Amino acid sequence: MGQNRSGKKTSMHARHRVKRVIQTLALFCLIINVAGCATNPYTNRSQFLLIPESQEIHMGNQAYAQTLNDPEVVISNNPEEVEPVQRVAERIIAAAKQSKYAERAKSFQWEVTVIKDDKTKNAWALPGGKIGFYTGIFPEAKNENGLAAIMGHEVVHALARHGAERISQHSVANVGMQIAAAALDMKPITQALAMQALGVGVLLPFGRSHESEADYIGLLLAAEAGYDPREAVLLWERMAESSKNSPPEFLSTHPAHETRIDNLRKWMPEAMARYERADKAHVSTLPAIE
Repeated sequence: MGQNRSGKKTSMHARHRVKRVIQTLALFCLIINVAGCATNPYTNRSQFLLIPESQEIHMGNQAYAQTLNDPEVVISNNPEEVEPVQRVAERIIAAAKQSKYAERAKSFQWEVTVIKDDKTKNAWALPGGKIGFYTGIFPEAKNENGLAAIMGHEVVHALARHGAERISQHSVANVGMQIAAAALDMKPITQALAMQALGVGVLLPFGRSHESEADYIGLLLAAEAGYDPREAVLLWERMAESSKNSPPEFLSTHPAHETRIDNLRKWMPEAMARYERADKAHVSTLPAIE
């Protein structure tokens, strides 16, 4: 009989803890639902934003300064490397100032830096308008049309506030997990496993949606800037060829190359219509990287 009473008490205690978790998480959900929300003007996707834009821009400026002050970072002064990037940036920024992000684009303090690193295939645009291109991405870009495809994509990440959204998602996931862990008396290893599962199941798909959104809007932006959007497909075909050992799509924050290329082809008629109306850019081939 004593064991039954003990079992009933344990069962009641467990139900009480589950009820407490549900109540706490319900309150937490109510709080985040009344927090900052926005809608992407191109895709109508709802965005969850917890941090103010001023803080996001401050973080972007800090990251930019830290990068440039890194003693291992070499800033290129070679006109053959710098001028094509600057030309593309000028036209992409001008198009952004006429886009659905016009107000934000006009408020950014734009700055472009080319980093001499032939082994790094990377580029970025930070909140506030700081753009960085590594010379290692030139072979994939191949020409200024390719540069525009990359730059349009990166600039959209900044204009669409994808970084702030990502930080907000991580913050909510961490706080929610901590609430549940405390209410359920989770052991640290159980909590870590739960967070890992949450990361793969919830957070990574949001990352892929950001990438696809940047692909779509960036394609339109590059076309409006006068760059042939068809080069974007060729660019990602080259990217696919140079990264054959990339992880499967469900374990990556980026869409698979095949998915990305299929999407670009699907969006191409819209982009081409904008390109046909645009003032066409002069396009040069990028310098070869040894």
